[in-house]
Amino acid sequence: MAPGASKLRVEADLGAFPRRALAQYLRLLRLYPVLTKAATSGILSALGNFLAQLIEKKQEKENCSQKLDVRGPLRYAIYGFFFTGPLGHFFYLFMEHWIPPEAPLAGVTRLLLDRLLFAPAFLALFFLIMNFLEGKDTAAFAAKMKRGFWPALQMNWQVWTPVQFINVNYVPLQCRALFANLAALFCYTCLASLGK
Repeated sequence: MAPGASKLRVEADLGAFPRRALAQYLRLLRLYPVLTKAATSGILSALGNFLAQLIEKKQEKENCSQKLDVRGPLRYAIYGFFFTGPLGHFFYLFMEHWIPPEAPLAGVTRLLLDRLLFAPAFLALFFLIMNFLEGKDTAAFAAKMKRGFWPALQMNWQVWTPVQFINVNYVPLQCRALFANLAALFCYTCLASLGK
């Protein structure tokens, strides 16, 4: 085979990889929807925490000897796998059933349900589970809720409202958890690079 033909075949195979990966992911979503969303969420959550730590470490050049906290990505993987993925799956199914796309003001109603009910409950659950995974007591949880819940919820509303509007109204149902996880990965990275 000529070298040029070989190079073209390799390039064609590389271009086919994303399509094959997406087809495999969609197949797994059909066969094992909750498990696939849980695994994806766990992996992307851990990756987001890992990338945030890397970026923060690079920005703090004086602490370059400080090692990365491997427990952080592990905690995020656990939370993503057991909570984010499954809860997202069932919440989006519930919302699709309870507020079908043809319902009057479906887009606004879905957004309000997500922002006013699901987001605060999900954030409180996040604080609770992370507190538990960090081995802290209920007093630490209460202090964190008192100090951080309201600012975190306000930031969540500011950052996630446009993302969730797109997600609950335009992203196919089976891909909503993935879309939210990819947006979260992007947010983790952006917030870390901004030093927040």
